Amino acid sequence: MMDLRYPIGSFEHSGEITVAQREQWIEDITQLPASARQAVEGLSPEQLSLPYRDGGWMVKQVIHHMADSHMNSMIRFKLALTEDNPTIKPYYEDRWAELSDSRELDIEFSLQILDALHRRWVGLLHTLTDADFAKSFYHPGSQETTRLDYNLGFYSWHGRHHVAHITSLRERLGI
Repeated sequence: MMDLRYPIGSFEHSGEITVAQREQWIEDITQLPASARQAVEGLSPEQLSLPYRDGGWMVKQVIHHMADSHMNSMIRFKLALTEDNPTIKPYYEDRWAELSDSRELDIEFSLQILDALHRRWVGLLHTLTDADFAKSFYHPGSQETTRLDYNLGFYSWHGRHHVAHITSLRERLGI
């Protein structure tokens, strides 16, 4: 049986990250806004308030979370590109998801953020060199240094992961 928390599995990548792999991840990031829109298309307000699994976020919280998380990632990219291994500011994504904007606002606002943010992010990503992708940031929560090419892969997975939360719920409920 599928683990509803990880419908596409967890992110895993080891070894060198090739140019072809980065290009695929950039394409995934390019497609995420359209995939997110398609995943929620036609859902009623009641359906958007359903949790994607027992104990999980509501569908609308998942959409708002993607906007929050991907904004943070874009900022982390820019920090790493302009500073030497900067220490980034972690945030409590679970607490952010409980704020009124994530629980109550129309998902269209976050879908528009994803549309615009991903256009800018992809525009930036297409200009980065191998040396840029080798730049990194330090996460004080995990106490890990993360290269931008690895973070690119993580966010490729992150978007597909959350879209799969929604699409797998729709499949299970037949909606």
